[in-house]
Amino acid sequence: MTYNIKKAAVLGSGVMGSGIAAHLANIGIPTLLLDIAPKELTKEEEAKGLTLAHPAVRNRFVNGALQKLLKQKPAPLTSKKNLSLLTVGNFEDDLDKLKDVDWIIEVVVENLAIKQSLYEKIDAVRTPGTIISSNTSGISINAMAEGRSEDFQQHFLGTHFFNPPRYLKLLEVIPATTTTPDVVDFMKKFGEDILGKGVVLAKDTPNFIANRIGTYGLLITLQQMMQGGYSVGEVDSVTGPLIGRPKSATFRTLDVVGLDTFIHVAKNVYDQTAGQEQQVFAVPEFLQKMVTNGWLGAKSGQGFFQKQGKEILEIDPTTLAYSPAKKLQTPSIEMAKQTRGLANKVKALTYAKDRTGELLWGIFAPTLIYSAQLHGEIADDIVAIDNAMKWGFGWQQGPFEIWDAIGVTESVAKMEAEGREVPLFVKDMLAQGFTTFYSEIDGDVAYYNGSQYVKVPVNEKEINLKRYKKKHGVIKSNSGASLIDLGDGIALLEFHSQSNAIGLDIIQMINYAIDEVEANYKGLVIGNQGKNFCVGANLGMILVEAQDDNIFELDFVIKAFQDAMQKIKYSRKPVVAAPFAMTLGGGAEVCLPAAHIQATMETYMGLVEVGVGLIPGGGGNKALYQKFLKGLPHGVEVDYQQIANKVFETIAMAKVSTSGEEARDNNFLNFADGISVNADHQIYDAKQAALALYEAGYQPPVPTKVPVVGASGYGTLLIGAQGMFESGFISEHDLKIAKKLAYVIAGGKVPYGTLVDEQYLLNLEREAFLSLVADPLSQQRMQHMLLKGKPLRN
Repeated sequence: MTYNIKKAAVLGSGVMGSGIAAHLANIGIPTLLLDIAPKELTKEEEAKGLTLAHPAVRNRFVNGALQKLLKQKPAPLTSKKNLSLLTVGNFEDDLDKLKDVDWIIEVVVENLAIKQSLYEKIDAVRTPGTIISSNTSGISINAMAEGRSEDFQQHFLGTHFFNPPRYLKLLEVIPATTTTPDVVDFMKKFGEDILGKGVVLAKDTPNFIANRIGTYGLLITLQQMMQGGYSVGEVDSVTGPLIGRPKSATFRTLDVVGLDTFIHVAKNVYDQTAGQEQQVFAVPEFLQKMVTNGWLGAKSGQGFFQKQGKEILEIDPTTLAYSPAKKLQTPSIEMAKQTRGLANKVKALTYAKDRTGELLWGIFAPTLIYSAQLHGEIADDIVAIDNAMKWGFGWQQGPFEIWDAIGVTESVAKMEAEGREVPLFVKDMLAQGFTTFYSEIDGDVAYYNGSQYVKVPVNEKEINLKRYKKKHGVIKSNSGASLIDLGDGIALLEFHSQSNAIGLDIIQMINYAIDEVEANYKGLVIGNQGKNFCVGANLGMILVEAQDDNIFELDFVIKAFQDAMQKIKYSRKPVVAAPFAMTLGGGAEVCLPAAHIQATMETYMGLVEVGVGLIPGGGGNKALYQKFLKGLPHGVEVDYQQIANKVFETIAMAKVSTSGEEARDNNFLNFADGISVNADHQIYDAKQAALALYEAGYQPPVPTKVPVVGASGYGTLLIGAQGMFESGFISEHDLKIAKKLAYVIAGGKVPYGTLVDEQYLLNLEREAFLSLVADPLSQQRMQHMLLKGKPLRN
């Protein structure tokens, strides 16, 4: 059977349900959001004269959830306008509307009887063939399906999202024994290609994969803290980015999750296990006391940590008193900071003969053994377990990748010497002469499946550039960038300088790439898979040259940058930019002249140079202004002043989009530009876009004159800035920057509507940039940003 999800319904409008509904709206799926109807009026409703029969009352819970979506941080919606795709209702009045949807997602309270009662009602109204799933985090999928019709059971499964659904990558798909294989296959593909998730197939076991191992690891960490006499802050200082885990580490993560929620998840496994495993899932008494006291973490203002003013306090589990947070300081930590490569760092720390090594070994050894014990029980392979922990908990390495990092042979010997029971799965691997869980076959990643190495199955849309380069090599490379042959006549220019900052090395590679592609390829993609696409030009280099008064050198570099951007724009072959994460300043300037932009859902784009006392210097002012003009319908009378005002406001306020969709709202993307919901598919999508442009007979734009607002428009632009200065909201230097920016966007002191060429505007921009870069106050701002990582207002 062929499935197609055009419309969905989410049952339950709590934080998780409304978050899932928001994510569906973000990808363009109209969604019906239902919840219970209230049994009592609020005082406000009584005052308005409403009754329990009034729609505003009956849909109160869902309406309230929608209002919260607009206020939540981080935002569940990629654009507020997506709210229009959500329709409200309640279980009593609107269940019959489920007959019109293609996917029903249940997200009600974690109670089997309540869920089964709701499923009985769903079964009576749903259209046969409609997929039904539960977002349960641990209740048995098979138990929930009992008693339902055959068609219901065939189309029922678990789809466990992680909170917040927009941002966390993991989606655990858990089939029931009755779920048909084609439903499972469809949901896996739909989850990856449409929902943008990393999908793992889990088995119907307590807490599935990620929460099972993650909760175990957190409780083991608690035990190690108590046994070793570590403080909460000391543990967090070691179990975060130092070992490839999120900044929230262990206890800050628990504060964010909520201690009550954590205890509920732990109890779910405790109630369904026995023996030594059950003992681990027994929640410590002090944690129960914290919950009794209402110290639930971030949502109650205190948990393992408490903020008092600017000071962060940590709790003492033995006394429940708070004191200033501490960090663990050992020789191995200092050495690890100098060690290259996460695997090397983790190995050095784990075997260190100090308190750091003791802590990490005490956490890793039991957690790795537990993960191996569950192989085959919670998932069919180690890849699903590793991916679940990376995608659900933000680990850079899954359990079996960590095991490889610290050395399987070495660690097993130490485990057995300590009397730990190593699972047969691991012993058999070593007995066969395999010393790692992962290997390579023909340049592709392979994993140990219990008897041999087999290739890790990969979605064809996932292009791993690091592995691709290792397998296929590069066309040309320098310190800042590499040109790669992606196949099918498309080349890719990858930035790989520090922070992907743009310097002369990248500019040289842009020029080379365009020449090479025009001669021998169908198109070019500019993309990479670093932490961020590009956070701007090399600010350190600019500051050094400015402080040395090398304005001539800077003029040369900025002119070269502008020329390279024009070369992108007028390339005879299509250039597709693939921005993701932070795409700031020069990063945005690289994208604006491209023939097509293929962003991601999480692309944060903006021209932010005013934050360091400058204005865009690589053509960004002109390019954004032209992007606005390009989006206007033909034959409509244009108010250029309104456009200039909008561009000025966007750049002067250093507006950064909070999503790819908002980047479109801010005109960094136009209607034809694309957004990849799954970031892992972005390079593939960008490649297809370049091919499509080429096959459609791509022709570069024809240079045209640009209409500007001139002298009168310049004055209009400055009115707001002058008012803010006189009111004390901005400094004198802020006003100076605003005047420079306004002059460039206005096109100088020419009459309104004058047509000027692009080079004229680029010259104005470069002159303004160079005058600001030579200003001591701007140099102070640049230096502050480099040292402190945040803007200085001087």
